[in-house]
Amino acid sequence: MISPHGGRLINCLVKDGAAKELEKTAAGLPKLRLNGRELCDLEMLATGGLSPLEGFMGEADYRSVLEKMRLANGLVWSLPVVLASKQGDTRKYAKGDQLALCDEEDRALAVMEVRDCFAMDKTQEAEKTLLTGDEAHPGVQYLKSIGDTYLGGPITVFRRPAHDDFPEYRQDPEETRAMFEANGWQKIVAFQTRNPIHRAHEYLQKCALEMMDGLMIHPLMGETKSGDTSAAVRMKCYLALMENYYPKDRVVLSLFPAAMRYAGPREAIFHAIARKNYGCTHFIVGRDHAGVGSYYGTFDAHRIFEQFDPRDLDISPIFFDNAFYCKKCGNMASSKTCPHGAEHHFSLSGTKVREMLAKGEMPPVEFTRPEVAAILMEEESR
Repeated sequence: MISPHGGRLINCLVKDGAAKELEKTAAGLPKLRLNGRELCDLEMLATGGLSPLEGFMGEADYRSVLEKMRLANGLVWSLPVVLASKQGDTRKYAKGDQLALCDEEDRALAVMEVRDCFAMDKTQEAEKTLLTGDEAHPGVQYLKSIGDTYLGGPITVFRRPAHDDFPEYRQDPEETRAMFEANGWQKIVAFQTRNPIHRAHEYLQKCALEMMDGLMIHPLMGETKSGDTSAAVRMKCYLALMENYYPKDRVVLSLFPAAMRYAGPREAIFHAIARKNYGCTHFIVGRDHAGVGSYYGTFDAHRIFEQFDPRDLDISPIFFDNAFYCKKCGNMASSKTCPHGAEHHFSLSGTKVREMLAKGEMPPVEFTRPEVAAILMEEESR
């Protein structure tokens, strides 16, 4: 089985008696309320999804990631995982302080030891990680919403963020690794999505599955931007496809609790490293991976992998061109496999699909499976 990033799967969770004792300790500590992204990061840190990180980044790691896409120790890492002070917070933080990290209802989840407290430059972080300072970009909007100070240090989690949806599909890295081993899978490919799966996605997945022992469909279920399809609707779509179009002994569906950064190329690296921690050996990188708007080139998320020695990442990307339905071929294809001109190709933008649904028009079978179209239509009619 592939090793976790850095060689060891981190576990920041304590249970039973140790959890009760730490909860008592947290009750007497200053509280820091986490926002939606930070709660997602907390859960990923707790379960090892962000191995080798054992807490929120200190300044040395943060600066190194911004400038070099590596942690201070040289390990590849592409995006900051940081905890921000809140706007208007005038508290003075010092090394050695302990904080109770809380959810949005002020319920304590973890204790953090502050080992670093440092000022950040929002403009610099946006330009380095998002490649833009445009305030229309959701990642820039996020940076504008937080304080100007980052707190770094290890965390110990005694209560996980609460989820009341789809618990049977929320497997931690330790659990997916055990599942792959039990299945006898050596080569496992992961597919990242934050959208309903359409025919082009299915084509990419099944092309990759031809070469692999197993496929993990790993949809992101953490915080996303306004306007993205809701997690509940997406999950209905995934389950409908799993039931009707995928081999049950070679494909698993598991939820990825991370938040979207919409950081394009850098986020492709981030997503690949996380899936390595979940036990995957390969990772599908499609067109404009983790992109938004027109901020990134169509294949920038492919090219960024060229900056790293494959041994440093130790998870193999599988690159795909744009897929579409070719009317002349009579099936799904890409520019690498189809000899026909664009006049024979059929594809729809997300905007066009939403317009069709709003008019009560069913998206065609060349774009999406009928079961998925019916779910999306039902949601639009509410």
